[in-house]
Parts: sequence; structure tokens; C-alpha cells
Amino acid sequence: MTDDRDRAPIERGFPIERVSDLANRETRAKLHYRPLSVLHKWWARQLGTLFRAVSLYTLVDDPDAVTVRQPGEKNGTETPLEEFAGNDVDDGNTTDTDDTDLSGAWDRDRLAAAIDAVDLESPAALWDLYAADVRVDDTSVLDPFVGAGTTLAEAVRFDAAVTGVDLNPVATFLTERSLEAHRVDTETLETAFETVRDSVADELRSHYRTACPEDDDHTADVVYGLWVRCLDCSSCGERVRLFRDYRVAAGRYDDSDRDVVLCPDCETVFTTDDYDETAVCPSCSHSFRPAVGPVANGNYGCPSCGLQYPIVDAIADGGSYEDYLYAVEYYCPDCEDDGADRPTYKGYRGATPADRERFDAAADALASDSDLSAYLPQTDIPEGAVTTSSRISGNDLFAHGFEQWQDLFNPRQRYCLATLLSAIDEIDDPDARAYLLTAFTDSLAFQSRLSLYNPNGGKVESVFRRNSFTPRVEYAENNVWGTRAGRGTFTNTFQKVRDAVAYASAPTERHLVDDEMVESPPFDHPVGGDSEVRQGDARTAATDDAPYDVVLTDPPYYGNAIYSELSEFYYVWLRLVLADDDPAFEPPHTPRDGEIVSNPATGVDDEGFETALAAAFDRVRDVLADDGLLVFTYRHGGPAEWAALVDGLADAGFAPTATYPVSADAGAFGDGDAEFTVVVVARPRSEPESEPEAVSWPTIRRRLHATAGEAHEAATTGQTISEGDAAVVALGRCLRAYAPHHGAVHRDGDTLDTETILSELFDTLGGDVTVTDVYLDLLATDDPTAADVRRLCRGIDVDPADLEACRLVDLSDELTLAAWDTPARRSYVESLPPDDRTPLDTVHLARARHEDPDGTALDATNPDTVGELLDVAAEIAAVTDDDDYQTLFQR
Repeated sequence: MTDDRDRAPIERGFPIERVSDLANRETRAKLHYRPLSVLHKWWARQLGTLFRAVSLYTLVDDPDAVTVRQPGEKNGTETPLEEFAGNDVDDGNTTDTDDTDLSGAWDRDRLAAAIDAVDLESPAALWDLYAADVRVDDTSVLDPFVGAGTTLAEAVRFDAAVTGVDLNPVATFLTERSLEAHRVDTETLETAFETVRDSVADELRSHYRTACPEDDDHTADVVYGLWVRCLDCSSCGERVRLFRDYRVAAGRYDDSDRDVVLCPDCETVFTTDDYDETAVCPSCSHSFRPAVGPVANGNYGCPSCGLQYPIVDAIADGGSYEDYLYAVEYYCPDCEDDGADRPTYKGYRGATPADRERFDAAADALASDSDLSAYLPQTDIPEGAVTTSSRISGNDLFAHGFEQWQDLFNPRQRYCLATLLSAIDEIDDPDARAYLLTAFTDSLAFQSRLSLYNPNGGKVESVFRRNSFTPRVEYAENNVWGTRAGRGTFTNTFQKVRDAVAYASAPTERHLVDDEMVESPPFDHPVGGDSEVRQGDARTAATDDAPYDVVLTDPPYYGNAIYSELSEFYYVWLRLVLADDDPAFEPPHTPRDGEIVSNPATGVDDEGFETALAAAFDRVRDVLADDGLLVFTYRHGGPAEWAALVDGLADAGFAPTATYPVSADAGAFGDGDAEFTVVVVARPRSEPESEPEAVSWPTIRRRLHATAGEAHEAATTGQTISEGDAAVVALGRCLRAYAPHHGAVHRDGDTLDTETILSELFDTLGGDVTVTDVYLDLLATDDPTAADVRRLCRGIDVDPADLEACRLVDLSDELTLAAWDTPARRSYVESLPPDDRTPLDTVHLARARHEDPDGTALDATNPDTVGELLDVAAEIAAVTDDDDYQTLFQR
């Protein structure tokens, strides 16, 4: 068996706390931390800070193969290790039991000592190198599920030779853009943009103009056109505008405490105190409640005859939508340049006949220019798990009248997008054209009939707020070229692309120094180097550079994201330009057969997904060096999901060696609850053909229990992490201990399957943490949020709903943490029989009665419980500075 000190640093420890801190910061400001990560939309994308840390702790394991430069130094002037950083190696967690002397210079011996020092108690021993320009000699990395290339963009910065494989052509196109961006000349790219601008910008802008409401001599830009879809009533034929409500947006500036609403009678846009209260239109005196529109729960109510009818049934009955422009958000550059205040040059107004005529002119231009049809995706939308109603998505594009991908865009959008794409296609420089095309397709998510207007934020939202397509009865039409305001326009996305290209040539690293965020000088090593990207199936794709030293990846997770269906939204536009030169873009649709996801549309269930992923791991084992490492991220699940993963790894010849929970971008998973990911580390079994070592369940249970306890103690000694996080770390150590016995654990003559073993292990790992423990941790957290509740509950047997049931938290809006005097909490503890009260319940009740001289005193003389009561009371007193808790149970 491998001695622990012979393992890579990532198998021995990982700075969860520090990585999670940076990951949380990157989630809030991706453009500043990793401009390449926002080059283009991709789904379930992990954060760059996470994979930089993973790369550091995976690749830096041999001090003789490592070169370190200070950021900003040029090739040939690397800083000797003894001069680098000028600081002692400090793991940040020195304890009395630390016997590793890490004081001294950054010489080879010191680097070796830092590498060797990494363990659960000293996870940050390598952390000083996080913001260094570190190069590792002769290391190769493969990602068989490369997605948009985040893993390889981080690994290549360590000078690794990287190879990416993905079945999806959009993924390989985007990965190539990330890894080749450093080669692009920014001046050439700017010149290409200017060429496109000179060719079509004025024409595109001309279709998004409106009269300035403040100055008749000015013409304002339309930032967003606000549309509602209409149907004829199935009973009386009355045209029904399908408003859910008549609120246009939250008020701004001096009206920030008010609401902007639309009068349904005369279509005037005005402000009112509260859209949930009755409003009176200043133009026509119509009285109405803006919060109530004719649409609710998928049904429309006809204002004329009163019929309540499902919208999708009306479409199925032969009805069809008609779009109606009811308002615009305008921005007047002339007023701004004249010195007007913001409420004057930016605001909302009801759409005018002239606004609708301008729209019709664009539609007429589209109809009269047959050449533009070559730049419109006239491909049929295929039926799938997220295009039709399924167990993955309840939405159905076809039920709302969408048949071809171009139908997702109104005629003005189609005209402007086709005109823009044709101009991009005329650019001669292939690199510049590819990056302009990237900017173009990235803007599409903000340019369709599925794009929602966010009334609170005053901005358009992406089609992909979730990992599905959601038909809208109201949508926002964006300004395709762009103006000074707005988001998701072509000029906006080009700026992102330009910034990403500049970053790729001279990347920087943001990190904490003495609790202050600092940005390093630019690295001399770009985001790029020896790289290759291949389109194909992870199970069969050619990998000529095998064996690889490391496989670093973020594999798919069941049906979390159906990449083929989602990415076809972009693919059908990309192929209009790329199909002649790239065979991967010749087919009319993205490849679905062979995609490793759980997808009811292709007949692949969860078991089929598990089988396919196991086959991919089997292929990974074939191309990974015998002493190599498999490191990947995975979503934390229950015993069944973990058992499928462990079995798949074992069948492929891998043994798990470590697991670490790290904060993640919740939106990556398509929901708001998955706010962390698990880094899983595995290595090839040393004797893959040997039979597992048989062991009895009582023996392995005792061993796993002891392993879990030791890992938990070490992990919580080495860094400040939650009980749930410590449980995930302990899980990794337990999986390492279990691996030699996989498939050979016996109880009463039967062989236990992995799920049974993990079910009992999960009970051991999470069973000692109570609702009281979680509440006290929240109480000790500065400004706790709902995310903190979920974080503290992950990996244990306590659920956020358990805290709500005890009235300790209110998660209905923002987190409200209860105290002894919170009415709902006090009512709850008063209602409990004495025998059903926890120590926390008793302490809260005693504190309440302490304030009531006439209240009934509590009996706290039971020697079996008084110690717990005193401990809980003392802990609350220490956190809240409420000294009355200290006197509640004095004898």
C-alpha cells in the first residue's frame, strides 16, 4: 500500500477554507478574477480559482521539477527559490504538534519540506505558491470532458502539456478559444471589430431608436423593447394581452421606493407608490391594481367574457401568438452629453406607433433581402428533454409555437443578427473572425423571445437562468449592437472577449494578503502553451499522448445539464459560418448519441448514465500512467450516488484516496441549493488484477469509524470548516480505507454492496451533529445567510427544514435567525412537552421566563441534563454577550 508521504499533496490535504473564500469571491466578480471564464456561456462550469488550487496541489509534487518566478518576471530571469516571496513557508495552521521546521529560505529543500508538510492538519503548506508563477517540467494533463476548458486553462499555466476531449463541438470550439487567446493580436482584433462596426453598426442602431420624451430635437436609443404575447380568446375572440401583472420595473433614482407601471387602458407608463395597491392612471384616470394581470398559473382570463383557459391549450386548438410592443426603456446620449440628470436621459415610456413602425421596417428589410437567409438558423428544433416537457424540464417550446431555432427571435432580431453575422463572416483574419463569432453567439442568450426582463434589476436576463428553455409570455428585446446602457449586446460581449484575450496574454492572480485582496503583477507565462483539443467521445477518442500524468476533469452529473440540447441554441448559429471549414459543424444538430448524461429523450436513465461514466473511467485508466492521478469535481449526493461512483471507479481499476468540499457557483448546477462541489482524488490500484481483501463488516466498520474520527479531528484542527465539510473530508479517508476491500465485505454470510456500506457510513459521519449544533454555528457566524444554513447542513443528518420546523430560522425570504424572544420560536418551545425539549429549547424557554417574574420556573436539577444546559447557555452567552444566560441554571 502506498505510504501517505509518497502520495501527492492533494491526497494528503487541501486548503478548503482558503479555496472556498476565493471561490466565493470569484462567484461575485468572475470578470475580474477570470476574464476567460466569462468568454462565453457554458453550463455547470466550475470556478477557475478552484482548479488553480487543485492544479497546484496535484502537479507540484516533485521539487526538482518545479521552477518558480515572481509574477512580472520575464523568461530567463526566474527568481531562485531561495529568494522567492521572501517569506517563510507558513501553513497558517501551526500547532503545538507541528514538528516540521518550515522556517528558512525558499530553496529546494524548503520546497520539498513544504510539499511534504501538506496533510489534513497543515493543508495550507503550499498556499504561498498559489499566486506565484509556478512551472512544472514534463507533466501532461488530460481532460476527457473538457467543456469550455476551465480545467486546462488553469493546468496549462503550470506549463503542463494539456489535451482536451469533448463530444460537443461547441465545447471544443470554446476551449480552443480559451487556450489560443494568448496568440491573438489585440490590435488585429480591434481592427476587425472596427471593420464590422463601420459596415453595419449604423444600420443596426437605426432600428433601435425612439423619440426622446424630454427633447423633441433628440433621438434616444432603445435599450430594451418590452413585449407581451397576445392570444385571441377561445370563446369570444377578444385579443388578450398575456400580462402576469402591469409592473414595468422598480422605480429608480428619486423614485427608488416606487414602482413603474403600465396602464392597461391607455398604455401610459407612470410611477405609483406600490404596484400591489390600487393605482390611478394620470392620463386616463383608469383605476386598476397593477399586481394583477390576466395570466395566472398558465391560464389566461379573458377581460371581455371571463373565460379562464390554459395558454398551451389555446395554442393546441389552433391559436397563435402575436407579439405586442408595449413599452421601451430609452437612453438619450444627447441629453446626457448636454448635462441632464439621469432621470432625464434614462427611463421608461409607453411604446408609440412610431416605435412599432420602426419594428415593421426591420421586418420588411428582412423579407426583402433573400441573402440574409443564409445567416439564419432554419433548422428544426429537435424534441428533447429540455425542449419538450420531461422529468428534467416542465417546459415545452413546441406547445408555445416554436418549431425552428430562428422562431426564438422576432423579425427585427433576426434581421439585425443576420446582418451582423454576415459582416463577421466577411472578416479575412480567421482568428479575429473566430473571436468576433464568439462575442456574437454569447450575446444570443440576451437577444431572444425567451429573454426575461428583470424589473427589480432593470436589465435583461439570459435565456439560461436555469439549465433549460423557458417560454415567456412577456420578454425583453435587447438592442443588438448596443448603446451606452444595457447588457448582453454585441458591443458588451465583444468587450468581454477583448478583455479575455488581453488577460490570456498576461494573466494576473487575485489573492488575500493579510485579509486584503490584492492583484499580482501580470505573469510572463500566458494562459496557453502545449495544448490540443479533440472532438469526440471520451470513451473512444484518440489520445496519442498517453500515458498522461494527470487526468483533471469536471464530468457530467446525471441530468443536471443536457449539454447537447442546450448548446444547440449556439451551435445552429456557429455552423452557419464554420461548417465549410470544420467537419464537426457539418451536421444539422449537435451529437446526442454517446452523450454521457441521464436523458429521457435518448432513453438513458440514471443507471445508464452510471454505466456510461464507468466506461469513461475505464478508458481514463487505459491512458493514465500507473503512478498517475485522477482528480475531478463531483456534486455531493447521497449513498446511492456515491456508491455508483465508487463502484464505477473500482470497476475501472481506481481507488479513491481523498474528497474535499469546496464552495462553488450555485448557478452552475441550475439550482440555488448546490453551493459546493466535491473534489475527488483517485489513483490506479497498484495490483488491478488482484482479488479484493475479504473482511468482515464488524472489522471494517470499526476501522472506518476510527478513520472517520481521526480524519475529522485532523481536518478541524487544520482549518476552520463546518461539521458537514469535515464529514466530507472524513468520507474520502474512509473510501481510501474501504477500497482494498471493495466487493469483499461480508456480514452473516452475505456480501454487502457499496450502497449499504455507505448508508451506514453516512450515518456515522453525519449522525453526531444536531439541530442545536447548527444553530449555534449560525449564531457565531457574522451576518449569516441562507447559504450558510445550507453549508452547515451539507453532509450531515440535519436539513434546513429541520431548523425551520423548530422555528430557529425563517428562510421564506432572507435568512432570519431566531432568538429566545422571537414570537414564533417562543410559541414553539412553549408548546412542547417537557420530555420533547432539547437542551436548546429548554435554554430558550428559561431565558424567556427569566424576563417574566410571574412565569413558571423550570426544573433544571436533573443531573443527566444540567451539564448540557449549562454548556448551551454558556455558548449562547459568549456569542450574544447576553450575560443573563449565565444565571439561568445557577444552583
